[in-house]
Amino acid sequence: MTREIKILKLVRHPYIIQLYDIIETSTELYLIMEYTPKELHRHLIANNRLTESQACKYFQQILSGIEYLHRMGIVHRDLKPENILLDSNDNIKIADFGLSNLYKPGETLFTACGSPCYAAPEMLAGQGYIGLQVDIWSAGVILYALVCGCLPFQGAAKMDLYNKIMFGIYTLPSHLSTELCSLLKGILEVNPNKRLGITAIRNSAWYKNNLTQSIIANTQLKTQVDQTVLKQLSSYGFDIEYSVRSILGNKHNQATTTYYLLLKQKHESVKDNKKNIELKNHQLQRMPLKPFNYPRTITKLLNARCK
Repeated sequence: MTREIKILKLVRHPYIIQLYDIIETSTELYLIMEYTPKELHRHLIANNRLTESQACKYFQQILSGIEYLHRMGIVHRDLKPENILLDSNDNIKIADFGLSNLYKPGETLFTACGSPCYAAPEMLAGQGYIGLQVDIWSAGVILYALVCGCLPFQGAAKMDLYNKIMFGIYTLPSHLSTELCSLLKGILEVNPNKRLGITAIRNSAWYKNNLTQSIIANTQLKTQVDQTVLKQLSSYGFDIEYSVRSILGNKHNQATTTYYLLLKQKHESVKDNKKNIELKNHQLQRMPLKPFNYPRTITKLLNARCK
C-alpha cells in the first residue's frame, strides 16, 4: 500500500486514475480517488467484442498512459481489463498500482507478478526484464481481447498456458484486418528485443488509420491553472498563492482536491451544455414544416389590422 500511494502521488495524467487526497486517522487510511462509473472488463463482456476503431481508441489511450508511466520510471506489471476503468466520457483510466514499482533508467527487474494470462514470456521464464517491454506485451494482450472477445493465450492447465505464452502460440481470427494482425504479431513477439516499442506501434498502419484526434499527447501535459476555477476556489476561502503552488507542485491537499473537483464539474457542465444544444438542434431539424403562403398570409394580417 505504501508503494502504491507513493506512485499515485507522483502521477497526474488524463488516462490514469487520479488520487485527490489522503486522510489518515489513528486506525484508518482513506484515499480520495477520482470516480469512474465503468470497468473495461465489464464493458467488454457486455459487448462481446469491439470494432477495430473502438478498440484502437482505448488502445491509444492505454499506450499514452504507459508511455507517461515509464517516463516517470514506473512499471505497472498488472495491466488487464479488470484494472482499467472508463470515466463518464468513455475515456480510459489505468488503475490498481498494487504490483507496480519504481525503477531507474536501464534497470533490469526480476520480480514475477501480475496475472499469468497477461504476463510477458520473459517474466514467466524468471529472466530479468525491462519494465516497458512487459507492459507493452500486456497492452497487446488487452488489444487482442478487445477485438476478439477472448484471450490469445488459454490453457486447461497452468503449464499448458505457460507453454503457449513462452512459444507465442495463438491464432488470429479471420475477421481481423491485415494491418491489425501485423501489429499484434509485432507486439506479441516472444523475444523482447524484437518486440515493437511505442514509436513503432504509433508508426504502424493500423494505428495511423484509426488515429483518434482527441488523444492527448504526453508533450501537452504541462499543468495550466484554470483562472475561472481558481476564482471559485478563492470564494471558498482558499489562499490563491498557496493553491497555485500546490497545483503546480502536484500536491495532495484540500486546496488541490477542491480545485480538481471544481475543474471536473466545469468540464461536465460544458459537456452537458453541448449535449443540450445538439439535442435542441436535432429536435428543430425533425420538426414538421407547415406550408407557408407568404402573400396570402400577409394579406390576412393586413385585413385583420384594418378591421
